[in-house]
Amino acid sequence: MEEIKKDSELLAEIYRNAHYALQSISDILPETHDEEMREELKKMHDGYELISGRAAQLAKDGGIELKEPNPLKKAMMWGSIKMNAMKDGSRAHIAEMMTQGTVTGITALARSMGEADESCDPDIRKLADDLLKMEQDYEKRMKMYL
Repeated sequence: MEEIKKDSELLAEIYRNAHYALQSISDILPETHDEEMREELKKMHDGYELISGRAAQLAKDGGIELKEPNPLKKAMMWGSIKMNAMKDGSRAHIAEMMTQGTVTGITALARSMGEADESCDPDIRKLADDLLKMEQDYEKRMKMYL
């Protein structure tokens, strides 16, 4: 029973992480006028959509219910992103905002992975590893724009 709880908590973190990233990218894309940055953000969005879909499928297969991310937090993120982008819509500033979000996601995911032990479902563990590697890659790519 404990393993199922850990599996569902790690899967919930993966799903939440991907959803917040998708929301952030969707919020910032309309404010991004630099074409190269827009393309980078679209690639990131595609990666997070893939992870989110895989998480939803694993949840369905395992009979795990995933809750949608907190709507209040999503609204606060939207406001913060819009205000920040309005203040400074430069490529470097957008890269900085995305880097901060990615680092937050990496930290939360690494914490959840540490709490899940080796008895964790291997498919969920692999998805968490895939997301972690993807986010670390995105962080590096965004830092090139700073």
